[in-house]
Amino acid sequence: MALSVLATPAMGSAVDAAPKEHKDKQGKHDVELRILGTTDIHTHLVNYDYYKDAETNEFGLAKTATLIKEARAEAKNTLLFDNGDLIQGNPLGDYKAKVDVLEDGELHPVFQAMELLDYDAATLGNHEFNYGMDYLDEVLDDAPFPYVSANVFKDDGDDNPKNDKTYIKPYQIIKKKVVDERGKKKVLRVGVIGAVAPQITQWDKAHLDGKIITKDIVKSVEENIPKMKKDGADLIIVLAHSGVGDAEYAEMEENATYDLTKVKGVDAIITGHNHLTFPGGFKDLPGVDTEKGTINGVPVVMPGNWGNQLGVMDLTITKVKGDWKVKDSVSSLKPIMDKDKNSLAEPDPAVLAAVKEAHEGTINYVRQAVGTTTADIHSYFALVQDDPSIQIVTNAQKWYIEKQLQGTADENTPILSAGAPFKAGGRNGASYYTYIPAGEIAIKNVSDLYLYPNTVATVKVTGADVLEWLEMSAGQFKQIDQNASGVQPLVNTDFPTYNYDVIDGVTYEIDVTEPAKYDKDGKVINADANRIKNLQYNGEAIDLTQQFIVVTNNYRASGKFPGVRNNTGVELYPDENRQAIIDYIRELGTIDPSADGNWTFAPVGGTVDVSFDSSVNAKDSLPESNVIRYDGVSDNGFGRYVLQLPTEQQ
Repeated sequence: MALSVLATPAMGSAVDAAPKEHKDKQGKHDVELRILGTTDIHTHLVNYDYYKDAETNEFGLAKTATLIKEARAEAKNTLLFDNGDLIQGNPLGDYKAKVDVLEDGELHPVFQAMELLDYDAATLGNHEFNYGMDYLDEVLDDAPFPYVSANVFKDDGDDNPKNDKTYIKPYQIIKKKVVDERGKKKVLRVGVIGAVAPQITQWDKAHLDGKIITKDIVKSVEENIPKMKKDGADLIIVLAHSGVGDAEYAEMEENATYDLTKVKGVDAIITGHNHLTFPGGFKDLPGVDTEKGTINGVPVVMPGNWGNQLGVMDLTITKVKGDWKVKDSVSSLKPIMDKDKNSLAEPDPAVLAAVKEAHEGTINYVRQAVGTTTADIHSYFALVQDDPSIQIVTNAQKWYIEKQLQGTADENTPILSAGAPFKAGGRNGASYYTYIPAGEIAIKNVSDLYLYPNTVATVKVTGADVLEWLEMSAGQFKQIDQNASGVQPLVNTDFPTYNYDVIDGVTYEIDVTEPAKYDKDGKVINADANRIKNLQYNGEAIDLTQQFIVVTNNYRASGKFPGVRNNTGVELYPDENRQAIIDYIRELGTIDPSADGNWTFAPVGGTVDVSFDSSVNAKDSLPESNVIRYDGVSDNGFGRYVLQLPTEQQ
């Protein structure tokens, strides 16, 4: 049986040869079972970038489909699962949810594609809930394969957890006909169970409040394993829409896959959510074997995102005292492109044909014009200077809320507006930046500025809360030693760029020579740290007791972000942030995309150069101030740039 060795996006294609030591452990009565997995497709069905309006080699389930068919052809016995975040994530998902709205009895385009690939089961991702429960119900009622999720429950309104019922089935027993190494036919009963990050009730509070509750991933899976065994499960596969996480268990963790590897009875796990890869990442965690692709001895695979990888777990199953056990395993990844972005898989014609109508409808939709811009808009330097791509968002949000508050008790309360760089490279690669050329702005460009179908929200906070909000955001940067020689890396790549909120309406400086006050999860790590300097409102030091209304989105307003969590009021509005931007641009007709420079890095003593990665194309858009210079090609296709921090003498 052919296997694939580890191949991440930075490596070449996989090799179709089983490791000798794996073959040597096979017995004539053993069964070789290949588990295939996808995760975080986010409606990237076609190898097409709707924001750039062009084909791409970097993603698309149509390309993964080719790898799926190849992987099946190499093995006698296969199963195929999807790990969630399927129906939202690019304009095609929005098109079917908001424009050409899915009708009763209509098969969603994701299922039109996946039905051809004969998926065996799937679980829900957190983004499945972004469009609300009515839409999700309509999507799922025609799903051509079973959906499972063990930790999402209907909110029955009582305080008795014993009578809670799951939203969908917690698990499914799949009777799989297999052939052993002698060629004899057998039947394996494969139990598949799903779970999702329990934070969905925070992230989509507006949609889920009073309808859905969530419980701990690990406990939910643990409680169902005896039931699955009783129902005849020979093997148990977990579809965990949850990241790998760390080695310490905490209840209701977002990223709990590592903890699941310690649950008795779990035979293999497909994980995702973080858009990362395994084997390949998480080498520093105890119990990780990157060559075999196991964590604490359990086969695990995390196949990237958007269809850029196919996850493969090759299990040798043997009977021990009448029970099937995983005797040996090798997990690997099959990429759709090599490190130079050359295609390793052509798009599958049948998949392209199945989704042709939705794909073409999406293209026509995103090409609709909304206005013009007098200059290019890009996010190449959004992490290191005040940026027009964020400024347009915060301006539009403020414009929207000013109209909403007219005639209300809060009409005269100062309004601030928070925005973040959604597309700033990072884990999604060197092409993951917004770039809108001067001229016509279409819906595709607005979607590029604001990726998510979030709705506008406000929080009422004090000046002290605004300070903490910004302190949290400043965790985006590493601590810089102003006395050190040489260029120092500036950006903390473990900190999600979507948590780097810029707040317009105040002015401030960020002192990166101080340590961060909060970690990426909002936990205090340096209580006395003070990176935010000279925070002012209307040209004067901010009054820490003054009330402000900060415009943001439902995701941030419903969360536990420092500063936000102390709010004295939250208002959720029905309109999407993207629609507010579209309406704002349409009203103005022509926009001048310039940032107001409301934040800068705090001056340092002497000359201090720091480095950061961005698109290689950013070298053609360097600011006229000459404080940023291009320094050549970095890793994984990025460009390396050097920024000189302002000095105290300037």
